[in-house]
Amino acid sequence: MARKASIVKDLRRKTEILKKLSEGKKPKFRTRLVNRCHICGRRRGYIRKFDLCRICLREKASDGLIMGMTKSSW
Repeated sequence: MARKASIVKDLRRKTEILKKLSEGKKPKFRTRLVNRCHICGRRRGYIRKFDLCRICLREKASDGLIMGMTKSSW
């Protein structure tokens, strides 16, 4: 429950900041914008290129759902 509440809170905050940016206003604190994984909502270990956390990225890559990414082994 707490994770869902924080996700909703961050989404609201993100939309407010983007709305202010489109109006030309600068947000008071840039660090309030938190990137979250679109699958699980995790905010740590976030990879911007894929919009996923490291755990979800590894699962998707292992399943072959991300083109061009393969599991490394040596």
